[in-house]
Amino acid sequence: MEELCDALTASRDGTVISLEVSAGSKTERFPAGYNPWRKSIGCLVRAPAVEGKANAAVIRLLASFFSLPQEKVQILSGATSSQKRILLAGMHPDQVQKILESAPSRGR
Repeated sequence: MEELCDALTASRDGTVISLEVSAGSKTERFPAGYNPWRKSIGCLVRAPAVEGKANAAVIRLLASFFSLPQEKVQILSGATSSQKRILLAGMHPDQVQKILESAPSRGR
């Protein structure tokens, strides 16, 4: 979907993706919908939002989804918030968008 590209920003190091994270969910899912008001993609993780557990789960989930080593996924901002900006190092926004569009179910 074209709307997903609104959550992506090119940087010299790769692509920054805007996420809206729900920690403590029953399932883990990415992408899990799109918030047009915040221009962010939903991300559900089982881990609770304590002691960095949810952040670590987000990094693992995105690294797996985009087939990247975890070291290439970095939280740029929002470490203590549900709104996060994540760097996918070495990935061009077009690559990221293509992978997102091929996801089996983006859900809501």
